[in-house]
Amino acid sequence: MYPIVDLVDHQTIAAVQKESDLDAALQGKVNVIFLLTGSLLNIHELTERVTQAGKHVFLHMEFIEGIAADKGGLAYIAKHVRPTGIISTKSMLIKAAKDHGLLAIQRIFLIDRNAVVRGIKAVEQSSPDAIEVMPGIMPRIIREMTTMTPLPIIAGGLVGNQQEIDEGLRAGALAVSVGAHDLW
Repeated sequence: MYPIVDLVDHQTIAAVQKESDLDAALQGKVNVIFLLTGSLLNIHELTERVTQAGKHVFLHMEFIEGIAADKGGLAYIAKHVRPTGIISTKSMLIKAAKDHGLLAIQRIFLIDRNAVVRGIKAVEQSSPDAIEVMPGIMPRIIREMTTMTPLPIIAGGLVGNQQEIDEGLRAGALAVSVGAHDLW
């Protein structure tokens, strides 16, 4: 149904925001890493390190320095870097990633009720493999979103402890992405 469901073995995802944090993620129990850092000069090497460690890597397209978050940048990533998939807030990148055979996670920011409705409409048009909702510390909204879409939900942002991870999972999230090393 959704390949990402079979991919996630550990329900915590390492959200690596600095290159210096990658080693901790590689040594952690997580099997999925979100790379929220990197540049044209090193993204291939960082991705290779993750895959050689037997883990899945998703690149956040808007955070890769020197590579545009557009169709050309995505084509370069798909052909030369070859991650498991990408993360983006842009629907057109989600569609392009799917065309290139990559998994795609659409990140949406839930700031109010309109953002929830617009986010659901956006994912209906772009057909991602999963949705990352931010902030991820809103179990009631996560639960509500699981009734609004069949897509797997990943909670992320502002998650700071195991209790918040557990609450997100109980609310129906497939996984929770966190930046704290001790939770990886």
